[in-house]
Amino acid sequence: MNRRSFCQSAAAAAFAGPLSAGGKPGSFKLNYLVSSAMYGTTALDEVLAEVPKAGTRFIDIWPRPHANHREQVSMMGLEAFEELLSRHEVRLGVLTQYKLGPFGLAPELPVARRFGCKVIVCGASGDRSATGPDLRAEVRKFIERMKPHADAAAEHGVTIAVENHGGQILATPDGIKWFAELTTHPSLALAFAPHHLPQDAELQGNLIAGLGNKMVFFYGQQHGTGSSRQQPREKELLQMPGRGPLDFTPLLRGLKKINFTGFTEPFMHPFPRGIPIQNSTAGVTAEINRSRSYLEKCLQNL
Repeated sequence: MNRRSFCQSAAAAAFAGPLSAGGKPGSFKLNYLVSSAMYGTTALDEVLAEVPKAGTRFIDIWPRPHANHREQVSMMGLEAFEELLSRHEVRLGVLTQYKLGPFGLAPELPVARRFGCKVIVCGASGDRSATGPDLRAEVRKFIERMKPHADAAAEHGVTIAVENHGGQILATPDGIKWFAELTTHPSLALAFAPHHLPQDAELQGNLIAGLGNKMVFFYGQQHGTGSSRQQPREKELLQMPGRGPLDFTPLLRGLKKINFTGFTEPFMHPFPRGIPIQNSTAGVTAEINRSRSYLEKCLQNL
C-alpha cells in the first residue's frame, strides 16, 4: 500500500461513523483531535510526533496567523506531507481555513479529498449587527449562498463546518438555532465553540442537545479571561477545559444526547496568535492531556 492509499483508507475507516449518529447505548466517547495551532509555528514533523501522545491519531492543520502548518505543507509539497503523516501514523482529520472564508474553500477541497480529510472549518458571513427576524434572514441568506460550496464539498467527500465565531452571525444562541433549523444540506454543519457563547453551562448543554446531526465539530474551549490582550500565561490558560470556571459536564451531556461522533478539540488562543501555548512542545502536549483528562472525568459524571 502506498502512502496516499494508507492515508485515505485509514481516514475512511476512522470516519465510518463520526459524522452521523450511531453506536451502542452507553458507549458514548469523545473523538479527540489535536490542533496544530496549539504549537504555534513549531516544525510540522515535531508536531506530528506529539499527536499520538495526546490520545488521538488525527491532526487539525491551521494556517497563519494562528500557526503556519498549512504553509509548511505547501512548502514541502503534498507528497512529502503524505510521507510525514505515514511516518508518524497520523491522519489529516480537519483543515481549518478562516483565512479563505466560507466562499473561498475550493482550493482546499482536492487537498482534503487526497488525504481522506472529511471536515473543513471556517467562519460565517453576513450582517453581524442584525438581530431578531433580521438575523434569521441573514442566516437564511448565508445558507443559500453556501449551497453551491456545500455541493462542491460533497463531491469531494467533505463537510463544511461553520463556527459560531464571535462577531459573526452565528455568535448567539439564536443564530445557532436558526442555522440548525434552516440548514438542510448534508455537507453543511456547525462547529460549536463554547468560547464565543454566554458562559452558562446549562444553556450551552441544552443548545447542543437541540442540534442533532447539524453539529460535526466541538471546541473544548471556554472564554476564561479571553484571548485578545496580553496577560499572564496562567490567565490565558483559563480558556482550557478544567482550568477556567465553566463546567463542561452539561455540555458533554448534550453531546451524549445527540450521540455526537464528530471531533472534540481541546483548544485555546494564545496572545499574540502564532506562538505555542506553552514554553515547550512537551508542555503543549501536557496541557492538551490535562484538559483531555478533565473532559474524561466529566464523562464519568454523565
